[in-house]
Amino acid sequence: MEQIYTIPVNEAFDACAHEGEAEVGAEQKKPSCPCPVCRLYETLNENELSRILGAAMMEPDVRIETNKEGFCPTHFRAMFHRKNRLGLALMLESHLDTLREDLAPSLVGGLLKGVGTGAVTRAQKLENDCYICRRIDEHFAHMIDTVVYLYRTEEDFRRKFARQPFFCLPHYRMLAEAARARLPKKLYAEFYHDLEKVMLESLDTLREDVSWFCKKFDYRYENEPWYNAKDAVERAIAFLSGGEASHS
Repeated sequence: MEQIYTIPVNEAFDACAHEGEAEVGAEQKKPSCPCPVCRLYETLNENELSRILGAAMMEPDVRIETNKEGFCPTHFRAMFHRKNRLGLALMLESHLDTLREDLAPSLVGGLLKGVGTGAVTRAQKLENDCYICRRIDEHFAHMIDTVVYLYRTEEDFRRKFARQPFFCLPHYRMLAEAARARLPKKLYAEFYHDLEKVMLESLDTLREDVSWFCKKFDYRYENEPWYNAKDAVERAIAFLSGGEASHS
């Protein structure tokens, strides 16, 4: 399964490594999070949004699943701001019809579980379900495994992995857990050394930039240059939470 995802994983790690190397002395628009795993998640998110508002929207099997699961607030907003309002409306029409049937009063359910219990349970489940989130999470788990697979099987990828400029805290944890479960002890030690080195170096730089950002609000430093601190707050949030599109 991991081999299916080797191309997108390599592309994300290549892109982030190149951006990190070009960043010194360059004024350029940065992604929401420079972590390559965040980039993979954002790609999956974009692909799923395009898919659900495209041809998949009219597939009977997909419609059955979206009627059952619905979408989280984040993905409802993302779909709403896309151009295919009719496609979204068609999904909402059948979703609401299914929901009405599910919430219909049931004499048997009322007698056995208490009035409204089944409807409340259905509403609660719907709050925690999202068709797009589920599909992203399924693919994303395989992509995490693919990173470990490539580290185990390709020397070039190990060098590429060590050249990354940044790993956010949530994905540092995911990568470490996946590697510990799948790599031999010696190779896991090498993997963790590379992962830790990237994360701690970026964390130290981030701490310095946040501190300088704070100092710039002191009148004694108002005439000093900003250096790389102007977006330090945004980068600190990305480090701690994994960027705008990453899941919790």
